[in-house]
Amino acid sequence: MIKKAYIHEYGNRKLEPEHQDVIDVLEKRCINYELFTDKKISRNQLIIDNTTFIAGDHSVFAYIFKKYRLAPPADCYPKALQNYLKRDIRETTIHNISNSFDGNIPYIFVKPKLKTKLFTGFTIESPLDLYRLMEFPGNTELYYSPIVNWKAEYRVFVNNSKIVGIKKYNGEEGYEPDMTVVQNAVNDLENSEERTKAYGIDFGILSTGETALVEWNDGYALGSYGLDKEIYTDLLLARWCEIING
Repeated sequence: MIKKAYIHEYGNRKLEPEHQDVIDVLEKRCINYELFTDKKISRNQLIIDNTTFIAGDHSVFAYIFKKYRLAPPADCYPKALQNYLKRDIRETTIHNISNSFDGNIPYIFVKPKLKTKLFTGFTIESPLDLYRLMEFPGNTELYYSPIVNWKAEYRVFVNNSKIVGIKKYNGEEGYEPDMTVVQNAVNDLENSEERTKAYGIDFGILSTGETALVEWNDGYALGSYGLDKEIYTDLLLARWCEIING
């Protein structure tokens, strides 16, 4: 049972909008909370156990996972969902991409494989785009894939095996995901060893009209895109409790 929550702030009570939503729900449920900054967590001033809840960004959780030797899944393309990608996604490193550059632009989409928030995925369409990778270590592992045309993108929120919300976050009007495809993907993940209690699974509609997996996102630090605050908080709580209880 959660008795206290720690909510990340950037200083002077500057919060992510989602975290303010969480606070609203915690107050309604009479659960005490405390704001914390990066400095406070780096000084080990948080008392974390299975009765406390954490709401923070990915850098906060990276620190917590390292300190408490927790290892939630980091792969945004689970094996159980490979059939839903509708594009060829491969692995490489920054070093390999830079060494293979011979003056011809590769025209690919790249994103970090493990340190998923190291940088936001982007398309390489010019030498300048390629040079953007040079600020990171050469052994940084990447995913790369052909550039595709997403007409619209949606986040599907799943808690305890059930779809609890769907929010569009990018793209044109008039494009909606095929919910049969979405439900089949959720079922396949839930029937695999890669399943977790709560997560967001992003789907997009390609220019071909197909519904395809954009990526899977773990539920401990998830953008809500305006999801109902009660549903959102329950999702975060479910995933955090699963992680902290092993």
